[in-house]
Amino acid sequence: MDIQANLKKVLSDLPPHVKLVAVSKTKPVEMIQTAYNVGQRDFGENKAQDMAAKYPLLPQDIRWHFIGHLQTNKVKYIAPFVSLIHAADSLKILKEINKQAIKNNRVIDCLFEFHIAAEESKFGLNPENAESILQSEEYKQLKNIRICGVMGMATYTDDKEQIHREFHHLHNIFDMLKGKYFKEAAYFKEISMGMSGDYPIAIEEGATMVRVGSKIFGARY
Repeated sequence: MDIQANLKKVLSDLPPHVKLVAVSKTKPVEMIQTAYNVGQRDFGENKAQDMAAKYPLLPQDIRWHFIGHLQTNKVKYIAPFVSLIHAADSLKILKEINKQAIKNNRVIDCLFEFHIAAEESKFGLNPENAESILQSEEYKQLKNIRICGVMGMATYTDDKEQIHREFHHLHNIFDMLKGKYFKEAAYFKEISMGMSGDYPIAIEEGATMVRVGSKIFGARY
C-alpha cells in the first residue's frame, strides 16, 4: 500500500479549487502521518471518540473533519478542535454543537447534510427542513456555529446518470440557500460531495470538497 503515491494520484485528479479530505476512519495514526508527510492536512473521521484519540498523537496543524452521523452526546469529544462538521442534520445537533463551542470559546463550522440518495438508510435533511431551521428563532440565537455549505452522499450505484442527478440536486440546494439566506456570507461556499467511487462526477457537478478514503489508504478493515 503506497499511500503517498495514491494520495498524489488523487490530488492530480482535483482542480485547484477542490479540497481533498483524506478519510482516515478505521486507519492507524501511522497511515495518517504518512499522508501528512507529503503535505495532506485535511483528514476525515466518522467516530467522535476515535477522532479524539488520534488528535493528540498527530501534528497540531491537521484540520479534522467529522464526516459521520454525529450524536449529541458525542459532540463534547471533538468540540475543542474539530475544523468542520459535515453532517449537521437537525436543529437539536446544532444546538448541542453551539453549546459545546461556547464551552471551548470557539465558533464551529458546520455543513448541512442533505438526503439526496435513493437509499433510505442515509441520513440528511430535505430543503424544507433546512429552511425551517434557518427561519427559526432558536437557530438565530446560535452564535457559536457557522453554516458554511452543504454535504450529501449519492446512491451507491453503477448508474452514473443517477449520481450526476443527485449531485446536481445538491448543488441546486446550495444555490437556493445561498440566494435566500447566505447571499452576503462569503463563508457559505462549500459543497462537500464525492467519495472514492464517484468523486470525478462530484467535481463535474461543482464539488468544492471531496472525501476520499479507500483510494488513498486501501480498503476498510
